[in-house]
Parts: sequence; C-alpha cells; structure tokens
Amino acid sequence: MSFPVLNLDLLQAFVAVADCRSFTRAASTLNRTQSAISMQVKRLERQAGAELLFRSTAQVGLTPAGERLLHYARRMLVLNQEALGSLREHKLEGRVRLGIMDDYGMTVMPPLIAAFAKIYPNIHIEMETGLTAHMLTRLGRSFDLVIAMHPAGKGEGEFLRREQAIWVSGETDRAEHMNPLPIALSPEGCLFRKWAMDALDAANRPWRIAFVSHSLAAVEAIVLQGLAVTVVKSSTCPQRLRILSEADGMPALPPADVKLHRAPVLPRPAILLAEHLTAALKIELMA
Repeated sequence: MSFPVLNLDLLQAFVAVADCRSFTRAASTLNRTQSAISMQVKRLERQAGAELLFRSTAQVGLTPAGERLLHYARRMLVLNQEALGSLREHKLEGRVRLGIMDDYGMTVMPPLIAAFAKIYPNIHIEMETGLTAHMLTRLGRSFDLVIAMHPAGKGEGEFLRREQAIWVSGETDRAEHMNPLPIALSPEGCLFRKWAMDALDAANRPWRIAFVSHSLAAVEAIVLQGLAVTVVKSSTCPQRLRILSEADGMPALPPADVKLHRAPVLPRPAILLAEHLTAALKIELMA
C-alpha cells in the first residue's frame, strides 16, 4: 500500500500554527498571509486523511491526529534542515554568542551543539553560562541568543519547554530536618533563589543561607555533603541528589518556562543555531 508524500511546506505551516495556537501569529512568523496558512493546513489534512486542528472563535488546538503528526513533522523538518545545511551551508563561517543557564550548559546544550557542529563545522559557538536574567540586558550587545527561565506563562521569547522546580538534598544526610533549614543558592537575580525564599517564608519555615555560588556544580557539591538543600530543575536533577517533597516538610514550588530570546538583528549562523536548538528541544520534549 502506497502513501502520499507529505509536503514539507505544509508541515512547516502546520507546526507554526500548532506552536502559535493561532493562524494569524503563524502567518506572521512565516511571513505569509493568514489565508495561505489556512489553505496549506487544509491541503495537509487532505494528504494525511485526518483533521489535524480544531478551530473555534477562542482558540486553535490539536486533534489527537494532530498531536501524533506534530512529533513526526518536527523531526522531518529538522532532517530537512540538516540535509540542506550539509549540502548548501556546510562551509558557512561565523560565530554565535549564546547565553544559557548553568545547568543547561552542563547537561542539555553539549550534545545539541555537537550535532550542530557536525552540520556547520565552521560556525563557532561562544557559550556563556550563568544568570540569564543579567544576560537578557546584554542581548544584541554581548549575545545573539539567550535561553532564559521565566515564571510559567510569563516573559517574552519563544517558548521551548516547561520545567518543574524541585527541592533536593544529599543521598543520606538529612539537611531538610535542620532548624533553621540551611539552603544553598545562586546569587541575587536567580528565579529559583527568590522562589525558595518566598516558599519557605509562606510556610513559616525558618531558614538560613548556608552557601552562595554562581557555580551550580559547587552548590550541588555542598548539598551532596548534607550541608544544605537547594532547588533545581526536575529534568536536570543529578541522580546522586535526593528529591524532596511536601512529605519531607518542604513547601511546593511553581513551574518555570524556558524561552529563547533572539537579538533584533541576527547573522545567518545565529539564525541556523536558533532553528536547530528550538527544533531539537521541542522534539526532545515530545519524545
């Protein structure tokens, strides 16, 4: 049994609508008209033999068939980008200045940047890790791209994924039972630092700052020794640390959104890296 070949232009329009939850915003993103985007999605639905989106006066959403196709559509677009990049822009030269959170710089970014480097070996990425709130003020001047964290549902930038903030402690020591509670945190400007203090104050839990460092590795080393607890993202939590919950007497923490911020004017190498990272992170999120 033969199947129709899905058109990549149609898939691109579908992914844009799925991400923006709006035909109007998707059209603006792709620099096309709203009617063109609508026609492309309808053509894709005919090719797929299924309704992919439901439309109402309030919103646009994915049908079950649309949810299934979205993951494959992203993969197909990434493979298309990699193939064309390898053939057409393999020799493209330049540099990209990337700002990223410390934990992402240690765990999430290295394999993604390695994959990008295989496609574009002459594009050099200068990555700086640290408090991204400070980096956003230097976007365009010191950075081409910044991947930063915001309270869920807030902040500008392109949504990449949602992360849950969690409390962690050492494997065996019980720092969470100390009074006042010793906490190890990043310096002022860190969203998790503020959330930790606010949550403990709201729970009337006495606390003290036992350790402060820009280095997440240093914070985690202190926590591992049972000298303090800290707050990390659930997706990047080291296996050697123990997750704490309300059952351990720790107050609940809110989720955060990770978003990509682009400088107003981007060179071609930065555009390619932005497309590579957004596609890879969204695929990983859905996998």
